[in-house]
Amino acid sequence: MSIYELKAVKMNGKEVSLEDYKGKVMLIVNTASKCGFTPQFEGLEMLNKKYKDEGLAVLGFPCNQFAGQDPADNEKINEFCRLNYGVSFDMFQKVKVNGKEAHPVFQFLKKAAPGGLGGRIKWNFTKFLVNRDGTVIERFEPSVKPEDMESRINEMLKS
Repeated sequence: MSIYELKAVKMNGKEVSLEDYKGKVMLIVNTASKCGFTPQFEGLEMLNKKYKDEGLAVLGFPCNQFAGQDPADNEKINEFCRLNYGVSFDMFQKVKVNGKEAHPVFQFLKKAAPGGLGGRIKWNFTKFLVNRDGTVIERFEPSVKPEDMESRINEMLKS
């Protein structure tokens, strides 16, 4: 299976295929609005603005599975991200990232880059870097700030 075979629903309710991102470097993140890592939206938006014209696509997926840190509905989450952090990258409707009901995108990402918890995502703002061919290259834990990933992203954009 390829990541490009998967679909997700954007905040506007439109289902899109990840094939729409074919040829781009994707940075896929599970987000939350009320988390200690929430300020990472700033770094994600900085990367988005700086590199989107070079082929970076940041994809945010809100999740409420970790201490209930994103309890609002999709509309309120989207508004929060835009108003507080100026988020202009693609945000998707809230998903689950662990368990039997985990969204297929995160099932795929966890299988390709399992990390240290037997494939489980341990918290909000776990980040997956996917190259232009759709291969999951690296998984970054929540403590890794988006700006600390910039050189790696830059490398991938140039290759």
